[in-house]
Amino acid sequence: MSRYWSAVVQGLTPYVPGEQPKIHNLLKLNTNENPYGPSFRALEAIRAAAADGLRRYPDPESDVLRQALASYHGLQREQVFVGNGSDEVLAHAFQALLKHDGPLLFPDITYSFYPTYCGLYGIKYETVPLDTEFRIQPRDYLPTARSVPAGGIILPNPNAPTGIALTLEQIDGIVSANPQAVVVVDEAYVDFGAESAVSLLSRHANLLVVHTFSKSRALAGLRVGYALGHPGLIEALNRVKNSFNSYPLDTLAQAGAVAALQDEAHFRKICAAIQKSRGLLVEGLLQQGFVVLPSSANFVFVRHPKRSGVSLAAALRDHGIIVRNFGHPRIEHFLRITVGQDAECRRLLDTLSEILAQ
Repeated sequence: MSRYWSAVVQGLTPYVPGEQPKIHNLLKLNTNENPYGPSFRALEAIRAAAADGLRRYPDPESDVLRQALASYHGLQREQVFVGNGSDEVLAHAFQALLKHDGPLLFPDITYSFYPTYCGLYGIKYETVPLDTEFRIQPRDYLPTARSVPAGGIILPNPNAPTGIALTLEQIDGIVSANPQAVVVVDEAYVDFGAESAVSLLSRHANLLVVHTFSKSRALAGLRVGYALGHPGLIEALNRVKNSFNSYPLDTLAQAGAVAALQDEAHFRKICAAIQKSRGLLVEGLLQQGFVVLPSSANFVFVRHPKRSGVSLAAALRDHGIIVRNFGHPRIEHFLRITVGQDAECRRLLDTLSEILAQ
């Protein structure tokens, strides 16, 4: 701590990202990256964009990408906001739409960046406990369940790190019951088996849906995220963006994202492959005695009744496999394991079998 730090910095508890170690023959199953490569068309577009034009600033409004996203989702361009990864999009949403007199609500076990944003922007919040099966209960987000109306609500669907998804009907009920607040649905993992709330946007002016190219489009290194919602919500995000960084997406990112969006066949192929591998991984983990939460994401959340999460994570690391153990109350014995390709899943299962036999 330095005497030059502002009071805000002194009080921050920063988000801790997943480890990115450089270990030979590493099997990296800790940050939910896609095990397959991005679209060849996206790579070609990035290469083509890496030309003399890079001396110019990129389009600050990302008009071509926003129009492509609007067409893809059946919306207008004014309903689309893009940013440097969904984390930046979420950060702007916290500042632009979720800071009000009433508390912001989100689950007690969820994406750990949410309380960090609240600390950074001075947002009052309340965490809502998951039930005993680690599910979000929609009734807990209804005004009748609270003494003070919510100032905002943010829910990942599927939730992270549990992987459990809400139905479209459940999300619709939460949004409908809270017309006084913006409801943000963070759909980073929705393409792996959950229902997207995009179809609800025509009925709700208070709904914002956030997506990323990092997971299902296999472009985590490109940093492209976006939000969809009523033009009034998008304008609020733009006002914050243009008061912070007018050029959040570089030329290469815009070109690659547009091309990736156009390669629907590749997108569907790798999503289907991950869902198939997830089924094989879950079956193998159950056979070894693990408790596995029902996942609609590209990861599984598991624990073993006879081994601690810390000891299993350490043992796997000794074998060149890294997974995520959070060490938080209620989930300290769980491991979050990214779904890899079939051969990677088999290596993980074989290693776990060896560890559990010791």
